[in-house]
Amino acid sequence: MSLKKVNTVLAATFILFILWFGTEYILSPQTPAPGYGLPSWPPGDGDGFLVVKGIRDVVLALVLGVLLVTGHRRALGWVLLVEAFAAYGDMANVLAHHGSVATALGVHCLTATLMMLNGLLILRETRRAATAPATPALQPA
Repeated sequence: MSLKKVNTVLAATFILFILWFGTEYILSPQTPAPGYGLPSWPPGDGDGFLVVKGIRDVVLALVLGVLLVTGHRRALGWVLLVEAFAAYGDMANVLAHHGSVATALGVHCLTATLMMLNGLLILRETRRAATAPATPALQPA
């Protein structure tokens, strides 16, 4: 299997998982919440904050999806690198609030690291196209 196909499958997998998690947080915030890794949820109605996380995830997935579908592979690589910081932020949030270290590392950190790897592989795949010399413009006679 070519590097381009592997990268495409990995990127599509990230898009689908991020979209799924985001949609789950929007439609039924209490269902995925315990898997986030925090030790306890604040008392009261915190669903609004969980929906915000869901909206963030859906938007992150849609941005990646648009870049993948439109063939902007180099931009896709860069955006994967940048969006990985959202997952690293989730990891830091769980750790800072004394949440599950296993979830912080096994879910959030692993996801972010795999996104970084996928982004770097896409940038490597597209490097030749980005550094190829431009075709000389035709000069009028």
